Amino acid sequence: MNDKIAVIGAGMMGGAIITSLLKSGYTGKIIAVDIQPEKLEEQKKLGVAVSTDSRKAAADADIIFICVKPTGVKTVLTQINSTVKGKLVISIAATVPLKYLKKFVPDAKIVRIMPNVAALVQASYTAYCCGENVTKKDKQKVKSLLNRMGVCEEVEEKYMDAVTALTGSGPGYIAVIIEALMYAGLKVGLPRNVALYGAAQTVLGTGKLVLDLQEHPAKVKDMVTTPGGTTIEAVYELEGSSIRQALMRAVEKASTKSKLIREELGVNSE
Repeated sequence: MNDKIAVIGAGMMGGAIITSLLKSGYTGKIIAVDIQPEKLEEQKKLGVAVSTDSRKAAADADIIFICVKPTGVKTVLTQINSTVKGKLVISIAATVPLKYLKKFVPDAKIVRIMPNVAALVQASYTAYCCGENVTKKDKQKVKSLLNRMGVCEEVEEKYMDAVTALTGSGPGYIAVIIEALMYAGLKVGLPRNVALYGAAQTVLGTGKLVLDLQEHPAKVKDMVTTPGGTTIEAVYELEGSSIRQALMRAVEKASTKSKLIREELGVNSE
């Protein structure tokens, strides 16, 4: 696969997508676009072509990633409208629905995705949904690109707010847990580096157990919980806390916020 790719918006997620594609050995041309030249410096260091001209970059590309904030989507799509007929336009803008995107680039093949920052290390979970004119061949191409960033899964668009809250924002929640475990390690006397990397690797390894063994997390918990052992003491303390409810409330609040942002943008009525 060597399609020319334009990534419009060279911020955190745009940069993560570019980095992930490069790490995966992508051989097609990639051009990073941003109206702020200083944001393109990191991409230059990676050897990626850069531009401040969205329209020209889109005209020269086969696939266009829209990596701007929801408030900037309308402006970008209006700029590139005449250059994207029949091309894949992939938007990462949280909350912005397919029908709104379609309004500004009606002749494009639109895909809405929700990756997360773990794309930087090719470990993102990316959900995606497609416009009606996206063909089976197009979907295969999209999957190939998204799998270079981690793993991907097609979902119905009605689930995208929930996905945004769970996996899009998820690294923020897990970072809090890792930090808490690190401080717990410090409290019981571990050196800082041992506490930090031990906590991070334990979170990573537990996730891998769930995925590779295809087991429920409760089964993994039982695997390390023995009668009268250390783990049951810790689990007892956790069950007496509000950690479960706190995480559930966090995801629920983030999902609600996603809907509110869309309403504030006025895109529900478009």
